[in-house]
Amino acid sequence: MLEIIKQPWHWSVAGLLIGLIVPTLLLVGNKSFGISSSLRHICAACIPAGLPFFQYNWKDEVWNLLFVLGIFLGGIVATQFLGSGEAIVLAEGTKNKLTVLGITDYSQSMPPQIFGMDNLLTARGFFFFVLGGFLVGFGTRYAGGCTSGHAIMGLSGLQWPSLVATCCFMAGGFVSANWLVPFLLKQF
Repeated sequence: MLEIIKQPWHWSVAGLLIGLIVPTLLLVGNKSFGISSSLRHICAACIPAGLPFFQYNWKDEVWNLLFVLGIFLGGIVATQFLGSGEAIVLAEGTKNKLTVLGITDYSQSMPPQIFGMDNLLTARGFFFFVLGGFLVGFGTRYAGGCTSGHAIMGLSGLQWPSLVATCCFMAGGFVSANWLVPFLLKQF
């Protein structure tokens, strides 16, 4: 059984399982799927109630915090115990494009040439970690949710703002992956 879990699965299996979360949450407890709201719940639980944004009954959303904890722990279990140790398989065209950008290590899901700890206190690290993290956090708050909430929950509920947000996420990802990241990698 463990060997079956360790093997790469087709992407549609994960898509189906994630897609089934939406009706399950709606049927079981009339809850909405999303990850970014968990940060607000954590802040509401930990920060004194002086800010109006955090003044609500966060205890009603403990399920969301447990869901995010499960994702975190699942990621640890998967990387520590279920990984094959083999390099990630990439198409030759992708490898060629990444090599031009200085990325040659495919042993991890996040290239160490960009996301390694030695890059943390460099100009490259500032752009990718600090500025990038701020922009993701700001964008999530400004859009009223994250990609998973809008693309999975919002679209399944036929919400127009989620369609607009998802199109903007996709356009931003396309621009970043094809123009912004290569530009930044060449600069730093």
